[in-house]
Amino acid sequence: MTHIEYKYLYQVNSPADLRQLSIDQLPQYCQEVRQYIIEQCAKNPGHLASSLGAVEIAVAIHYVYDTPNDKLVWDVGHQAYAHKIITSRRDAFATNRKLGGISGFPRMAESEYDSFGAGHASVSISAALGMVKAAQLQGKKSKAIAVIGDGSMTGGLAFEGLNNAGADRNSDLLVILNDNNMAIDRATGALNDYLLRMSTSKSYNTFKQRLWSALSHTPRLLRLCRKVGNGIKHGLLQNSNLFESFGFRYFGRIDGHDVKQLVRTLSALKDIHSPKLLHVLTMKGHGYTPAEQDLPVWHAPGKFNPDTGERIESHSGKDRYQDVFGQTLLDLATRDSRVVGVTPAMPTGCSMNIMMAQLPERCFDVGIAEAHAVTFSAGLAASGQVPFCNIYSTFMQRAYDSIIHDVALQNLPVVLCLDRGGLVGEDGATHHGAFDLAYLACIPNMVVAAPSNEAQLRNLMHTALQSGIPFAIRYPRGYGVGTKWRDKEFQSMPIGKGELVKDGRDVAILAIGKTVSFALEAAERAAAEGVSVAVYDLIYAKPLDEQLITEVGKRFDRVITVEDGILRGGVGEAVTKVLADNNLHPTISSLGIDDKFIEQGSAAELYSLCGYDTEGILGAILKKN
Repeated sequence: MTHIEYKYLYQVNSPADLRQLSIDQLPQYCQEVRQYIIEQCAKNPGHLASSLGAVEIAVAIHYVYDTPNDKLVWDVGHQAYAHKIITSRRDAFATNRKLGGISGFPRMAESEYDSFGAGHASVSISAALGMVKAAQLQGKKSKAIAVIGDGSMTGGLAFEGLNNAGADRNSDLLVILNDNNMAIDRATGALNDYLLRMSTSKSYNTFKQRLWSALSHTPRLLRLCRKVGNGIKHGLLQNSNLFESFGFRYFGRIDGHDVKQLVRTLSALKDIHSPKLLHVLTMKGHGYTPAEQDLPVWHAPGKFNPDTGERIESHSGKDRYQDVFGQTLLDLATRDSRVVGVTPAMPTGCSMNIMMAQLPERCFDVGIAEAHAVTFSAGLAASGQVPFCNIYSTFMQRAYDSIIHDVALQNLPVVLCLDRGGLVGEDGATHHGAFDLAYLACIPNMVVAAPSNEAQLRNLMHTALQSGIPFAIRYPRGYGVGTKWRDKEFQSMPIGKGELVKDGRDVAILAIGKTVSFALEAAERAAAEGVSVAVYDLIYAKPLDEQLITEVGKRFDRVITVEDGILRGGVGEAVTKVLADNNLHPTISSLGIDDKFIEQGSAAELYSLCGYDTEGILGAILKKN
């Protein structure tokens, strides 16, 4: 990376300061912001490529619009690092995604400039439209800008927002479509430039608005003029008709890295008081060669040398759960032609790319559309396939009705694989998979399992394939515990059966998933304190092993449940009910996530904060009645 001197970066502490720069100084400022993001993310990892691609968009918006009076909604939020730096958080950016630091995503409680939180995709248009309507009801003249990109336009919610917003021509809403496809096909030529200048011309739009007003008394003629105008525009400007059909004025396509052109265009669009969409072409990772050349890796690369682009990886000698999933899926698919893979835009993130490389025709990346992914899987299952639908736990929440109505109600053999179950660390509250054990276990016909090691994940996938019923497997982010799993023969795991993994006399721990390893470590340390602890791995959150739980209730006076999930409606409550139903009343302590949202921090810090890491479990073991 070629370093440049910071000339303007430290002069700008707010959008008001930014507006003191001349338009000719903005390209240099953008370079400085981009360099600052690279330097900070090199030592404090975050979402790099997306934010590098949106620097000029953030600068131009804050330069032209009266933020925070004008509302800016980012979709998805990991494009917004430049926005945070501009809006009084430059120095705090060193704490990005750290415990007690600023969030990696826009967060309303963090800044008045963060008009809406957005860690999940496709929310911006609907939220921004709500802000426009609120301003109208309150007699305010504030505008709203929604920046949507990174594939978010594929989400159904985005189209619902477009449909609603376009129906009201008085909605002063600007949607900026950040088209950051890797294969950028930049619109060029005199005709395109002329049409852009004409369509953003103040005199042209004033004339057009006056014409529409004059024709408003003759609806048939007005409709005819609009139809002719849209037809001409569609013939000259490719790809505009989709958005025009929603009732939006379409402008573009323009170079999203030309900050001067962005400023001129936004200044013109600011005076058009109707729904409008600006199509902007950008490149993820723009300005940093390593990121431009390998976008999936540099989406969130971890620590790296900013000068050379060399990534600094810590090798644990263990395998990631996602890679166990990916390889096992391929192994199952080579044995059973019914197996297919489905993912909503995360083939690399969930390691389905392993199967895609070998059996591409049996893998389906459906884009950022979680509900569609589940219902599409249900359709596959209804016609004889066995889909493994892999969606991050936090994003599976968006497909909840599809799970109930399209899979469980019809008892279809869809295998839902929920990656990133439990606390995920630095991405924070929007991305923790805290709720899946609770929200899945209450659905009839659904089996819910959580492996405690790599071999269990492999065998649970095999078990799910053989079961012929709706089956959910949730597993954590990151590395496993080191259990050997490669090339092992598949073993079926009896559905609804847990197991004793360490015997003891004084206290029983009923753990599930990742927390089993914490429980075993705590039990070993408790032994040194003279307390004998039995550890049970429940394996299944539903159906629970009621026979095992009943035996534990009869044998022990003290029982501790541990889960990497929300306590309310979770496994601990279900265990307590089984014991009560059988008239067993040991002293029960349930460890997990309390009824609150957990912010960002390292996974270890958050486990400790919530009290169910090794130390937290040990404290519960040694606690006197």
